[in-house]
Amino acid sequence: MSETRFRRSTPFISYISRSILCCVTAARRSDPGLAALRAAAVAMTATPAAYGSALLLEHAAHLHVDVLVQAVALTLTLSRTGSTADTADRIITLAVLPPVAVAAAETSSLMSGHPAVGDTVFTALICATIAVRRFGPRATRAGTLAVLPLIAVLVVQTPGGPPSGHDRDLWAALVALIAAFWGLTTRWAADRTGFTRPATAYTPPAPARASGGLRPSASTRMSLQMGGAVGAGFAAGHLAFSAHWTWVVLTAFVVCSGARGRADVLHKGVLRTVGAAAGTAAATVIAGMFGAHDSRSIIVIFAVLAVATWLRPFGYAYWAGCVTAVLALLYGYFGQSAPDLLATRLEAIVVGAVLGVAASWLILPVRSIDVLRRRTADALAALGEFLSAARRDPGRLSDHQVRFDAGVRRLEQIAGPLRAHRRLRRTGRPHPADAIDAVRRCAGPVHTIARCAAEHGDVLAAPDILRLNAAVAADLTQARCAVGRRADPGHRPAAVGEEAAPASPDAPPADRVRTALIELDTALRSLPEIFTPPGG
Repeated sequence: MSETRFRRSTPFISYISRSILCCVTAARRSDPGLAALRAAAVAMTATPAAYGSALLLEHAAHLHVDVLVQAVALTLTLSRTGSTADTADRIITLAVLPPVAVAAAETSSLMSGHPAVGDTVFTALICATIAVRRFGPRATRAGTLAVLPLIAVLVVQTPGGPPSGHDRDLWAALVALIAAFWGLTTRWAADRTGFTRPATAYTPPAPARASGGLRPSASTRMSLQMGGAVGAGFAAGHLAFSAHWTWVVLTAFVVCSGARGRADVLHKGVLRTVGAAAGTAAATVIAGMFGAHDSRSIIVIFAVLAVATWLRPFGYAYWAGCVTAVLALLYGYFGQSAPDLLATRLEAIVVGAVLGVAASWLILPVRSIDVLRRRTADALAALGEFLSAARRDPGRLSDHQVRFDAGVRRLEQIAGPLRAHRRLRRTGRPHPADAIDAVRRCAGPVHTIARCAAEHGDVLAAPDILRLNAAVAADLTQARCAVGRRADPGHRPAAVGEEAAPASPDAPPADRVRTALIELDTALRSLPEIFTPPGG
């Protein structure tokens, strides 16, 4: 009967395959150098390896199938969060994951035997992983890693799920070590062979302290928002969705995590709901083709995970849809593939998204324009250091270029909701999203200047280049004052030309640098109008 059902579903599978192929083709056009595809390949090398190791462990020790889910969830998420080439970063990974996995296992036992206590402990742990980020980049990395075992606990909290008990603690720590080993080893091998580039840690300038120190830090705000979202998710899940409460909590966590302002949370909530609805609908139908514990569904799960990992940088909806499809397939593997669960899943996802958005908007909200100002200021500060190095220390230009590129990437993280709002608001006035576009236009000229300086060391010392550099630096100062809402110092050197004809790759280095500086100036001069309020 299952074979007949599979043959009847062949047209649907073909349709899904064509849809995925279209998404992949579009992503490939947006993935120069296939950097995202390479990262996905590394993640999908580590994840099946961790799955295979956990499978051997499960058979040898007669464990529950939840160890497989934990191994996959930990390895995939660890691969997606990335790892720098820093040895200390790897040590933090190995030091944090096992003990937190033990704490997560104990919390899971509490949630099974004493739901109210377990839910409270889980919420407190999630808040703590965010609150520690105020203590610097190492603490931020540790907090990010500590979240992974906790979320894995939610994934395996299914009816008829793993038995509770302290004897699971050692196995949870061992599975965390397996995930860390494969995640770190494959990333190290990919970096050493040149298949991928080592991630560069970025440390933005420390935010200025508010007078009196009474204003809560960003990490404190995010921690309280997450506590409100997850706590409300537990309450709503248990009251309205009984055994399927995890769908509400997972969605509330995903929508609220990494909140970069109110607009970002709302945008993510909409994408999560739309993507999850599509993913759930598709996966519910596909899961109906397989019976409980059918090994073929595991193959489909890994295939969807591979697509999700690749498409994540190109749109959150892709990731939300694919991951929700994976969860639906996983629940089908555990025997919960009945079509009548489709409506329940969608309702739980909507409730979780609403709770996540409400928490971020009502509990110490962060204005999106403030996040934009901060990240634009960070990127412009890095650009100022680049221009200064071009005058005084050309040998370090590449380091400053890397820092500026990191600042541009951080701006791109908040671009989605702002660009969506710009499409909806049709007015002639500059939009905040234009600031992200302006800063991004600076990346090409910065790369050109760094490349020319590396090939021709004395090109930046020419008098006319120095004059242009000083003029661009002056306009950069004006832009930074507008972003920071400070008074303009007013000093101006000689003006830079309004436009520049594109320089060909074969043009003399001085001409290419001159054109790049003019392009930089053109982009920077658009920023004050964007950040100056009407009549200001």
